[in-house]
Amino acid sequence: MTDVVYDNKGQLEQIKSGLLDGEEIIAVYDAIGAGTGFIGLTNRRIIVQDKSYVGKRFAITSIPYSKVHSVSVVSNKSWAGQFFSSGTIAITVGTHVYEIEFRGSDKAHTVHNLILSRAS
Repeated sequence: MTDVVYDNKGQLEQIKSGLLDGEEIIAVYDAIGAGTGFIGLTNRRIIVQDKSYVGKRFAITSIPYSKVHSVSVVSNKSWAGQFFSSGTIAITVGTHVYEIEFRGSDKAHTVHNLILSRAS
């Protein structure tokens, strides 16, 4: 595992502890806002920490790239001339949409492109 990009060492360690044989981490990004704690990208899947459960409960959800129906850039304003004017993406899996907000648009751009390049 070389050149892993991450925001928070604890989140990286949490992802490491659940890796499958032969799985490698690409990046782990901290998320802001309600609901999502972080997103991890491996060579096999997307891992999302969902903190939207009642109380102190949360879920770690694994999403195989092959199950991603779409990945979108979410914006409240016109992005005329700027595709990534927002730091938020939405990942659609079946009927569920995971919305992840980042600090800055660069992480949204990276995550969007990584998922798009692996989704089939």
